[in-house]
This record gives sequence, structure tokens and C-alpha cells, in this order.
Amino acid sequence: MKRTDEKYQAYVQILKEELVPAMGCTEPIALAYGAAVAREVLGEMPDRVEVAASGSIIKNVKSVIVPNTGGLKGIPAAATAGIVAGRAEKELEVIAQVTPEQIEQMKAFLDQAEIVVKHVDHGFTFEIMVSLYKGEAYAKVRIVNYHTNIVLVEKNGEILKEVHVDGEAEEGLTDRSLLDMESIFEFAETVDLEDVRSVLECQIHYNMAIAEEGLRGDYGANIGSVLLASEGNDVRTRAKAMAAAGSDARMNGCELPVIINSGSGNQGITASVPVVVYARELNVGEEKMLRALVLSNLTSIHEKTPIGRLSAYCGAVSAGAGAGAGIAYLNGGGYKEVIHTIVNALAVVSGIVCDGAKASCAAKIASAVEAGIFGYNMYQHGQQFRDGDGIVQKGIEATLQSVGRLGKEGMKETNEEIIRIMIGEGC
Repeated sequence: MKRTDEKYQAYVQILKEELVPAMGCTEPIALAYGAAVAREVLGEMPDRVEVAASGSIIKNVKSVIVPNTGGLKGIPAAATAGIVAGRAEKELEVIAQVTPEQIEQMKAFLDQAEIVVKHVDHGFTFEIMVSLYKGEAYAKVRIVNYHTNIVLVEKNGEILKEVHVDGEAEEGLTDRSLLDMESIFEFAETVDLEDVRSVLECQIHYNMAIAEEGLRGDYGANIGSVLLASEGNDVRTRAKAMAAAGSDARMNGCELPVIINSGSGNQGITASVPVVVYARELNVGEEKMLRALVLSNLTSIHEKTPIGRLSAYCGAVSAGAGAGAGIAYLNGGGYKEVIHTIVNALAVVSGIVCDGAKASCAAKIASAVEAGIFGYNMYQHGQQFRDGDGIVQKGIEATLQSVGRLGKEGMKETNEEIIRIMIGEGC
């Protein structure tokens, strides 16, 4: 693929758009970001806060610890963190710099301010509306479809910014329909690494750091440590354990940033950490490792695009299959090995549901990474899932389309039922 090609430039830009830093689970951080912007617009500390959010946002914020808050969790905590300590210009690192005094201010604000949370359904899977009030004055910020996509800013009846929203299309981002597996593989093999080096090196540094911290510390269910204690220290187990440990750390308050993929830190960790672990074990050198990361990241993005940012379909499944593709490549696999690895992996674990961000995400990541590796092992031994085996279709693109349909359309009611269970409706 030539550097002058439209597709080449699009792939570089997609990596730059998707592989960005975030502090903490991205849904509460998006909420903190919206609250920080609203606080700046209001120009003073509010005495009343109203958060209106879609069910998938509620699901993904409910149980996760917000970093730099002293262990606070949930929607009120995320909004409060943005109001008290948020730096809106930092976007998904909005609460990366918080003082001990500000943490105490957060606790006081939660005790004193009126904070109301509403579940809304306006047809958007991803929607956040933060309204801050001080007496009769108010400021309102609305985020739709992806984490930093502010489509409305309003103050005291005056519209300061308004962007037309056309369904769930991610306007303003590079066209993801340009992605296909054959082109992704060619791009990974031929890309001038200087065009993508900075984002990939940052991903390696950030995500390996939080994985190592997850193994050192006591976070969540300590899935990484459990895996190493129960399954040994071979490269396969380390790849699963380190990815799981990174998730456990970020779901449970670790104050280290990650480089995300498809809007998710867990997916960013899953698509990168296992590939780095294998690259170092196999001693393939930096160039091969970076190309494998290009392949894993773009594969994960391509798989996730038709599903959407939030779904009842666990995003780690897509990223685990992406990691499997990268690992197949590191082991000398070509295009056939890579696409059959992906199909095999998705055939095994596409039933994992997303029931929000919390400690069990780490265990799901371990399962997804195992499926990615096993998908490659299957093809190595002449075995594969074929057209007609459940959701598997003839050809990689047709299979990815069927998985996308399952995740976006087929699991809509599943998502709603998960949300009802989590917020206690009908129980």
C-alpha cells in the first residue's frame, strides 16, 4: 500500500484517532469530561447537578471506581470529579491531575449538592447530558455516540454550540468502512513505521505499565495473579495474566493512564499487551512487534465498528481476536493464518456479554485472549470453523458482518435486560 493512497492515509489517521490516552474507565471519564466542560461554561460551582444518561452509560459507570477520587464509584462520583477537579482541555485525561485537597472537596460536594441521575432513551446507545445549576443559572452539555463528541453546549437559554446528530453515525471521524482485513494485513506489512511509531510506542509504554502494576498490587479479583499461580508462567499464561491484570488495575482505581482502542481502555490493553508479551518472548525485534500491533489494533477496530462503541457484546472479544491475529503474525503466520485465527476465536467466544465495567472484565479479557491464541493453534493443526458453523459465514468479511449484526442488532434486548437487572427494575 503506497503512502500516497487514500486508504493508507486513512489507516494512519484511524490509528491516531483511536489510540489515545485515557485515565480510568472511559464511560465515567466521558461523564467527567462533560461535567468539566459544563462547569467551565457555568463559571461557578453548581449547587444542583442533573445527569441524564442512556442505559449503556449507566451500565458502564455504575460499578467502576473513578480514579483520583479516593475510591469513589458511580455516576455521581464521575460527575463530581469533573466539576471539582476536571481540566476539560485534557479530554479523556480530564481528571489525571488531582490534588488531595480536591479529593476532599469532591466528598464534601457529594454530601452537600443535589445530584439527580435519570435514565433516558432517545435512540442513542451512547448519550450523556450533564446539566449544572446555580440558583437560576444553568449550563448544559450533551455528548453523543462517542466519548468526546460534544453536540450541545447551552447556557441560560443561549445555544453556544449545537451539532446535528444523524443517528449513531460517528461524524467527524475517518470513515471506518475503508477497513477490510486484506488491506489491514497489507498495511501492517508495508506501513512506514515512522507514520505510526509515536502512538504505538505510547501504547506499549502505558499499557505494559498498568499491566505490571496490576500484578504488583491488589486490584479487584486479581485475575492476573490467580492465572499465574494456577497455570504457571509460560508465555501463553503471561499474555492472558498481564492483560487481565491491567484491566483489574484500571477497573479498581489505579491512577495510571492507558491507550485505548475503540473507545475502551480494556480493549486497548487486550489488543496490545498479549502481543507485546509474545513479541518479547519470541525476540522478534522492534519492527516485527510494531507491525503486529498495527495488525492487532486495526483488526480490533474493524471488528468493533459494526457493533458500535457500547453493546451487550463484550468488546474484549473483538480485541482478543485482534491480539490472536497479532500473535499469529509474530509466529510467522501470513494472511490465511491471521484471518482463520480471527474466525476461530470469534466462533468460540462471541457469546460473552457486557454487563458493565467492573472487576469481572479482567476474567473476560483472559478468556478472549485465550480464544485468540487457541484460534491460531487450531489453524496450526489444520482445524477451523467453517461456513455454516453457527454465525460463521464464508469469508472473513462476511463473518465479521454477522458478528456485527449479532452485537448491534441481535443483542439490543439483551442489553436492555442487563440494564434492568443492574438498576433493579422488575426484580
